[in-house]
Amino acid sequence: MAQQNIYDNDIFFNGYKKIRENDNNANNLFETPALLSLLPELNNKAVLDLGCGYGDHCMEFINRGASKVVGIDISEKMLEIARIENNHPNILYKNMPMENIGMLNERFDVVVSSLAIHYVDDYKGLINNIFNLINENGILVFSQENPLNTCFSKGRRWTKDEKGHRLFANISNYGIDGERESVWFIDNVKKYHRTFSTIINTLIEAGFIIEKLIEPVPTKEILDKHPEYQDLFHKPDFLLVKARKSA
Repeated sequence: MAQQNIYDNDIFFNGYKKIRENDNNANNLFETPALLSLLPELNNKAVLDLGCGYGDHCMEFINRGASKVVGIDISEKMLEIARIENNHPNILYKNMPMENIGMLNERFDVVVSSLAIHYVDDYKGLINNIFNLINENGILVFSQENPLNTCFSKGRRWTKDEKGHRLFANISNYGIDGERESVWFIDNVKKYHRTFSTIINTLIEAGFIIEKLIEPVPTKEILDKHPEYQDLFHKPDFLLVKARKSA
């Protein structure tokens, strides 16, 4: 089965790039701070970044003391930017889909993935491959779209009052794992919905110990500046997981 590579589509890539250039995007305000808060001590650690994109996190890992970082991404467009903007002798960028990481002939102390796992169909296979690549007591930290987002497949996304104010988020087919299609800059963007129990139980069955979950919501300080993020109290955008490989 061919892996999806939407980031090398020019329309998608340019739309995504425009969002990331806005400092007040949800990634910068919520997802990235939560992801970085879950990282262990990285001094002299080997780190694998799955879906590394522009390589910003790869450079952050080096700045935190990592001895080696391997960043993989299916998008050559993303890696072109990473090799220019986040180049370092201890960072190696590889053009590779996450589904193929079983081909990597090395081990890592920490595996990190930011907002990429929900694009992978074979979640169980990916988690098993990650487990095999991590050293004993190694750490997996990843973020993905929250299952309350990925489940939605039909109907109206929000219930609103007579003035158009959002009252609460609607969900549909939450209990059915599988492919969802959405429109995000382009048509037919494929994501994969999994319930919280599927996400967590797959990690446990592979041999991971769950250490922490985060579903970021805005602080009062963020709401004072960006009241539009009030919606996250109804439907968090992100789920972040920290797990340890049992010895």
